[in-house]
Amino acid sequence: MPLTTAHLVGSVNLPDAETTFRVVSEHLGDHLVRLPDGEVGERFYWIQFQRARFDATPGLSRVGDTAAYLRDQFDGRPFRIDEGVDAASLTLPSLGYADAALESYATFAALKAEGVIPKRVRFQVSLPTPAGVVGSFFVAADQVAFEPVYERALFTELERIVAGIPHDQLAIQWDTALEFGFLEGAEIRGTRLLPWFGDEHVDILAGIVERAVRQAAAVPTDVEVGYHLCYGDVEEHHFVEPTDATMLAEVLAGLFAGASRTIDWVHLPVPIDRDDDAYFAPLAGVAWPTETSVYLGLLHHEDGVEGALRRAATASRVIPVFGVATECGFGRGPSERTASLLELHCEAAAALR
Repeated sequence: MPLTTAHLVGSVNLPDAETTFRVVSEHLGDHLVRLPDGEVGERFYWIQFQRARFDATPGLSRVGDTAAYLRDQFDGRPFRIDEGVDAASLTLPSLGYADAALESYATFAALKAEGVIPKRVRFQVSLPTPAGVVGSFFVAADQVAFEPVYERALFTELERIVAGIPHDQLAIQWDTALEFGFLEGAEIRGTRLLPWFGDEHVDILAGIVERAVRQAAAVPTDVEVGYHLCYGDVEEHHFVEPTDATMLAEVLAGLFAGASRTIDWVHLPVPIDRDDDAYFAPLAGVAWPTETSVYLGLLHHEDGVEGALRRAATASRVIPVFGVATECGFGRGPSERTASLLELHCEAAAALR
């Protein structure tokens, strides 16, 4: 992939899908290969809207009597499977991902027909990993039982998406975030992130890779698939700062070795203060498939193009060809920052040309 390309992780702070498509195309049309709808509406805070689906599911209940609100909108209490309920009998309502994707694609297709969106650009749908949702919202005792229930429901959403959107117009991105908290032994709000599929590093890594490979296989081979590898975005902060890219490299190596299909792109975070060789060094050991594009999240609004180019110069000693991106989506940042972030993508991509 030429250095002139940019990647949008998913969320963009604009009011609706049409506005996102128009504004992003105006700013970045020459630099994009894929275009998300901005994760507008109820999806603005990543997976938090899934709580409402669980509230509507018979057989699931909140733990605790008093709501603990996040951003005054989301009741942060965890869920459990009710006593005596077999997890296999649970029936989840529509999760909302397919409905949103199909609605946004209709707008995408119309704008492409008008020439607003460049012909080469695919519609990008970002989906969370089931482990990310289950690990975030369910009590530890029920995570093993509930994960396959949620995975089936999410794969059903994916099936609706690929059935309703032309495959040559579609790209699926798997947002992989909580998994790095597992690998790093991170804490969120004083609670350590513990996976249900192992307590040793080798087992945790194997569980993450196994799931990532299964997610890739669920996407038809004529639909593009990519991975956003993330260290979290809790009010614009990682849940832990990576010492270096070792964990990213380990997951990538396992994914590339195990995947039964092409992985079209991967996106990796680059913390703002990491322009040193030590951060990128572990990525030198990854056997990068020639068909996989790499995007580095080295754009930060705090230091603009100058900082991005400094980090890019170091990265290029290990990964000679990559596109640019922010570390995560920016749908929850101040709306007045959106236009300047889009311009930052454009300026950095052009400078790296």
